[in-house]
Amino acid sequence: MIYKLTKDATVEQLEAAGLGPNYAQRDHALFYQNSAGVPWTAAYIQAKGDPLADLYEDIAAEEKARATYQWLIDMTDDVDLQDSLKFLREREIVHALRFKESVQILIDERGKKKVY
Repeated sequence: MIYKLTKDATVEQLEAAGLGPNYAQRDHALFYQNSAGVPWTAAYIQAKGDPLADLYEDIAAEEKARATYQWLIDMTDDVDLQDSLKFLREREIVHALRFKESVQILIDERGKKKVY
């Protein structure tokens, strides 16, 4: 999506948008970073080792992503971009629902005696 939005941008347009340093190092290539410019790292991935705690962490991550997509949708009037962002937002909603279903399965099974 970022490539589509910047592929025809001139150097001057990239500089005006604050992307000059990225262009100087990477041309139009993607470089994953957050909105503050901090590069992506696996340190963002949380894991406790407890299935319920990990699933709740996953649910929170999906909800944060959904909220971000909504804010991006609200920031643009480009219908094609909005459609792509709406698809991604809906995908986050479905992921969160599946994680919530998994939590319920674990809770329901937790108290049952296991016979092997």
